[in-house]
Amino acid sequence: MTDALSVFAGYAGSAVDEAVDGGGRLLPGYGEVGPVLDGLGPERLAAAAAEVDRQRVARGVVFGSFTDGTFEETTFPMCPVPRVVPAADWAHLSAGVEQRTRALNAFLADVYRPAGRRRSDVEKQPEVVRAGVLPEWVVADSPGWRPGAVSFAAAGQQRVTVAGLDLLRGPGGRWVVLEDNLRVPSGIGYAMANRQSSRAALPQLFAEGRGAALTDPAGAAVVLHEALTEAAPAGCAGSPQVALLTDGAMNTAWFEHRLLAEAMGVPIATPDVLWPTPDGGVAVEVDGERVPVDVFYRRFDDDDLAAHVTPSGMLLDTLLREAVRAGRLAVANVPGNGVADDKATYCYVPEMIRFYLGEEPVLATVPTWVLADDDDLAAVVDRLHELVVKPVDGYGGQGVVFGSTCSAAQLAQLRADVLRAPHRFVAQEPVDFSTAPTCVDGELVPRHVDLRVFAVAGATTRVLPAPLTRVALARGSMVVNSSRGGGSKDTWLIG
Repeated sequence: MTDALSVFAGYAGSAVDEAVDGGGRLLPGYGEVGPVLDGLGPERLAAAAAEVDRQRVARGVVFGSFTDGTFEETTFPMCPVPRVVPAADWAHLSAGVEQRTRALNAFLADVYRPAGRRRSDVEKQPEVVRAGVLPEWVVADSPGWRPGAVSFAAAGQQRVTVAGLDLLRGPGGRWVVLEDNLRVPSGIGYAMANRQSSRAALPQLFAEGRGAALTDPAGAAVVLHEALTEAAPAGCAGSPQVALLTDGAMNTAWFEHRLLAEAMGVPIATPDVLWPTPDGGVAVEVDGERVPVDVFYRRFDDDDLAAHVTPSGMLLDTLLREAVRAGRLAVANVPGNGVADDKATYCYVPEMIRFYLGEEPVLATVPTWVLADDDDLAAVVDRLHELVVKPVDGYGGQGVVFGSTCSAAQLAQLRADVLRAPHRFVAQEPVDFSTAPTCVDGELVPRHVDLRVFAVAGATTRVLPAPLTRVALARGSMVVNSSRGGGSKDTWLIG
């Protein structure tokens, strides 16, 4: 342990702080970071934070959001003080995220059996339902269940090529999964950009060999590209051509789409430059030339696929579906994955791991009640003031209500909403998750952080070396989503 550092003078920390103990002494994981911050002092640290803001504005590191129907882009804030994840923690997280991704892919393969379920089938339910692991309504009533998505994947294709799991570090250093993101998870490019910002604003952290043992998040682009090529249809000859499919500049993660496409060396494909090919495939027009595509890395929502008309007059979802059926194209991630990252499905993932993999879960989950279940509803309806209530199909923090922050009137409205349509909600125990030192208005203060860890599933399932730390910048806030005022940090994987 090291004595309290000058930049930590007055730093209150917390019972679950990752950098200092209860006495304000620096914890071992921050052994390289702390002395550099001490050498900088508060004024130069504040200057580094200002430099991060300046250069991210210059580079256009932004995210988009819609406010009252108007699209706005905002610079994605980043604190210059990195978040350190020790080697033992990362090994544990990697094993758990890989395991969970494998189980969820097995669940999706079960739910969307490639041939569909025929009228002549004696058993039309997924095996996991027939085995009693989860009730039929979890699949049949899920807002993310898309029966038509059966034909959007070839036999044997992993329906989740890219997964992003949100994790919290709780008391005693215990990591828990907060939610699974299996549709179009964002953040890989932002993790890469954060390292670039960190090097530019605080070169002292990387000087004299310091940080030499760090994993470079830029390597994630290579692993991501490999997984995407492994999704190519069986009849693909030669090296598969990958393209990043986006709806364009109005997408909230447009910055990331461009960064990842450039890092992987693949074209950006928007619906207005897609054409059918004579052999039943799809080509993207690049500089006047039509380039046949074997794999689309899809980066916008399922429901929007039918909203675009391509230059040939075909709807985008029809063009893609027919190319998949012809064996000329793979779409990653496959539409319809929302049935697996539904908040109600979340409760059953530990049992899925046991059922499909024959393994015990590596990562813990948050105690959760599915309010469509009468017993679960009865157990929590009078405890809403203590719990976190979430819509089953929400993502990006939308619709999440922390009961402890509600007024009496807000709680009454929440109760009425839940009782009116309990199937729309789950309730979870709040997690006292970790804080990390964060520079806010030139002062180092503890702020809550989560960690989004990405896995890719191709021939094998692997974790990407580019986790994204998100931070709740407002005092006392536990909301880390960028669309609701959150920021980010460079994440150091050490050891």
